[in-house]
Amino acid sequence: MRTYAKRGFTLIELLVVIAIIGLLSTLAVVAMSSARQKARDAKRVSDIKQLQTALDLYATDKNGYPMVAAAKTMGTDVLCLNDSGLQASAPCTGNVYMVKIPSYPTPTGTSATYSVYSYTSTATDGTACVAGATCGGYKITFSLESDTGELKDAAADTNTTPDCTATPGGVTCS
Repeated sequence: MRTYAKRGFTLIELLVVIAIIGLLSTLAVVAMSSARQKARDAKRVSDIKQLQTALDLYATDKNGYPMVAAAKTMGTDVLCLNDSGLQASAPCTGNVYMVKIPSYPTPTGTSATYSVYSYTSTATDGTACVAGATCGGYKITFSLESDTGELKDAAADTNTTPDCTATPGGVTCS
């Protein structure tokens, strides 16, 4: 009767298994990074839609959009939207349209200047809204990290400039 010695795995077999595990883990990390990026973009688009809804409710009640003298950073310079307009202080009282203005999700991208939701009031014709006049529109600029849904960046830039604009007419990216 022959007896065989117990055989283990050879060095080559172990190296192949380790290489396969390393390749699979690399693919998983890359996929997770892309998923996180898409999740941040989805939050940005959702935030803008909520802001637009609150601004439309305000405009319905006040016959115009809130006036600001200079561009305001939503979530930092502006914390809430009530019947007095865009407020920089909390708590928000009175007729409240949006209790907490969302801030831009992190990471903020490649340009700190445009990694915000920036609100500017406009007249109906798109020009700057002057004090005392009814503001017939607004412009909110923001960036996306990648193409999201129907919001496609035609130039495929690196998002160092605000490539998306929200107005009462909708959201467009360029």
